[in-house]
Amino acid sequence: MKMRYNTTYKIKKMLDIKFIRDNRDLIKMGTEKKRMKFDVGELIAIDDKRLEALKIVEDLRTQQNTAGERLAMLAPEARNAEISRLQLLKEDLKKEEEKLSKVMNEWRDMMLKVPNIPDMTVPEGDSDAENVEVKKWGEPKAFAFKVKDHIELMEAQDMVDFERGTKTSGFRGYYLKNDAAILEMAIWSYAMDRWAMKGFTPMLVPSLVKRETLLGSGYLPQGEDDLYKDGDDYLAGTGEVSAMYYHSGEVLDFKDLPKKMIVWSPCFRKEAGSHGKDVKGLIRVHEFYKCEQVVLSIADHNTSVELHEEITRNSEEMMEELGLPYHTVANCGGDLGLGQVKKYDIEVWMPSQGKYRETHSASYFHDFQTRRLNIRYRDSDGKMRFVHSLNNTAAATPRLVTAIIENYQNEDGTITVPEILIPYVKKAIIGRPLN
Repeated sequence: MKMRYNTTYKIKKMLDIKFIRDNRDLIKMGTEKKRMKFDVGELIAIDDKRLEALKIVEDLRTQQNTAGERLAMLAPEARNAEISRLQLLKEDLKKEEEKLSKVMNEWRDMMLKVPNIPDMTVPEGDSDAENVEVKKWGEPKAFAFKVKDHIELMEAQDMVDFERGTKTSGFRGYYLKNDAAILEMAIWSYAMDRWAMKGFTPMLVPSLVKRETLLGSGYLPQGEDDLYKDGDDYLAGTGEVSAMYYHSGEVLDFKDLPKKMIVWSPCFRKEAGSHGKDVKGLIRVHEFYKCEQVVLSIADHNTSVELHEEITRNSEEMMEELGLPYHTVANCGGDLGLGQVKKYDIEVWMPSQGKYRETHSASYFHDFQTRRLNIRYRDSDGKMRFVHSLNNTAAATPRLVTAIIENYQNEDGTITVPEILIPYVKKAIIGRPLN
């Protein structure tokens, strides 16, 4: 097994403008490693304009305040001239404030697009094809019969209806039925119970969110095309969005960190541009459900690394309890999102495809999200700091349903229920013999 742990990588300030100005080469290097396009020189030029415009406005405001104080002390006959001068100052200030507002909008837009710096241990690469395996567990089962894919098995057992799903929802619509519906809800209950026992706070969070929640968590502006929306109302693609916004604008107690949440929500993704991938079946759908781990911790890189390993291991243990062969990969730079410092994907073995498919993504962000969301705490020295954030899938369905059905299929078309789920499903076999 390859070692997957980070070496020490200290960055004291992440993505505030002072850090960016002082570390232009580092921002450029991180941008290139993520295979993203961002011109740090253009941002610095806009910041120079911002600082210049801000100084002009502040100087005019100072002049206005000084003139106002002087006016009160002038004799009546001298006031008219001073009032005229004040009016001109007011007009000049208004014009300069409008210029500043325009520059500030440009500056904020650029700041939202600055990629977070990936960890030095993130592999080089352009796409998920270059992710690096760091762990492998379980051997794929050698079936004594020709394996069926989840579509054939579930349709034969009246567990899914794609035709009526498409009629109702369009492309990739589906109805989950009978034992498959019970199995999916069993996975949710099992996951929520499991993480609650580990000290995570169970939460059911909104899927309908406002634009600022997605800006704060880093899904906008880059992910606009992948989201369902109506004006400034969006359907989130993960419960992480609502969970992160829960503490926005707050100062957390140091003694309460880390805060660990296990959140459940419906999720919605257009997956724009992927129309040709997994057209059939339940591997890639527009509407699905997730239990998500979300963690807020102290502003310390090594703590983030330890928690990243912990939440990844939480999900690996679950896969082992389910008896599903998997491997864990370290995502290369080109497969990281805007805010991620490092990410692992856990991928389950799919017998019908003869390959591993992603079920979990574990990421940490340092203070990339929390600066946007203004989530802070006062450390033991009394200094105000932004918390660090992490997240990882606990259970995503119906993708896990498909993995269980394919890996636990029997020759007669029935499906054995993983032992850990029997108390939730209330039976050891689902489906009926087909031959």
